[in-house]
Amino acid sequence: MGWGNWLKKRIVPILTLSLVVAIIVGVFYFYQKYPEKIEALEEYGYLGAFLISIVLNATVVLPMGAFAVVFTLGAILPLFPLVGLAAGLGAAIGEMTGYLAGSSGRAIIRRQTLYKRLEEWLKKWGILTIFILSVVPFFFDLAGIAAGALRFPVWKFFIACWLGRTILYIGIAWAGALGWEALLRFLGG
Repeated sequence: MGWGNWLKKRIVPILTLSLVVAIIVGVFYFYQKYPEKIEALEEYGYLGAFLISIVLNATVVLPMGAFAVVFTLGAILPLFPLVGLAAGLGAAIGEMTGYLAGSSGRAIIRRQTLYKRLEEWLKKWGILTIFILSVVPFFFDLAGIAAGALRFPVWKFFIACWLGRTILYIGIAWAGALGWEALLRFLGG
């Protein structure tokens, strides 16, 4: 094995995994230390939905925060579908950390039962698995890791994730819009 192959097989995955861990730790630390800075992004409207979604989907620690923000912005901004579109695109970008973690740390997760099941689904149904799991909010980080570990084409992963998360976030923004209107009707009479 040549020196270039050794670097490619050993050092590059370690550096990639280190970068992903640094991003996750950095986001978590920043959110813990300055939560008002993240929440202040709501003031930017649709751009805020996009940016918050990137940040909160880049880590497995804070995923429910994105739902609350999208719900709130769906209630206060005039076009809830745009909230969902912006947040869906941000989520797809943020979820790339899971994909990168999987592509660099394949040996670590291969023994997990849920991972094995996800791997089977990805091999059998491919992009449909990514799409369906991105609409369901709770298991997607592991699906991203599995997709990265299987070297699933990154562009297919991104598109399926974006479509699924956009549908999810449009639904959450719509629920926020309906909830806000219902509350105003209730308070008004």
